[in-house]
Amino acid sequence: MALPKIDLPLFDITIPSTEQKTKFRPFTVKEEKILLIAQESKDIDQIITSIKQIINNTVQDVDVDKLAMFDLEYLLLNIRSKSVNNIIEFTIPDPEDNNRRLDLQFDIENVQLKHDEKHNKNIKINDEAYLIMRYPSLNEIKHILESNMKEETLFNILLECIETIVNKDEVYNVESFTREEVIEFVDQLSNNVINDMKQFFETVPTMRIEIPYKNKDGEDKTFVIEGMDSFFI
Repeated sequence: MALPKIDLPLFDITIPSTEQKTKFRPFTVKEEKILLIAQESKDIDQIITSIKQIINNTVQDVDVDKLAMFDLEYLLLNIRSKSVNNIIEFTIPDPEDNNRRLDLQFDIENVQLKHDEKHNKNIKINDEAYLIMRYPSLNEIKHILESNMKEETLFNILLECIETIVNKDEVYNVESFTREEVIEFVDQLSNNVINDMKQFFETVPTMRIEIPYKNKDGEDKTFVIEGMDSFFI
């Protein structure tokens, strides 16, 4: 007789960047091991592969390669909350005194996306035309990190993240054009437009957790966790 299959509960969730409603399940012991091994390896390729595997396994009806980084952060935290515990406890060296350890904790359910008021996906070219940007994927973030923020790599990702060009009543899907045509178009843009495109990347929403604590002198301090670190703490 075969051992029984365990039915895992499903939970509703909304993808932040698209507002798509979907469902996810908690991760299993096997999947938790995958994440722990990736975390201990410190290898960016293994971490990315593990993240993709967990999201694909646990979240319904999503293309992980098209999710924004903050979507992944949000999904991972919610999966962690339903899989283990919504309270994450951890210990760090005191930023002001390495001989002192701090025991901190935060509640995943209180974590929210940080939105910058300057962030805008629509980049104005002139009174009749504008660009619509998309968020860089996990693989694109990986390329940026591996290049040590090289200007050429950043520019290439910037090009690839132009999703749509709107001019008067005409809408152009950039995927329908060659890379050479897109470069030729971008070369016509003013520095102000390029700066606004860069600002779009610099102000992308992120998970931010602020944890209050007291230093050795009893003064109020705040420990900040941002992005994927919130999951791998």
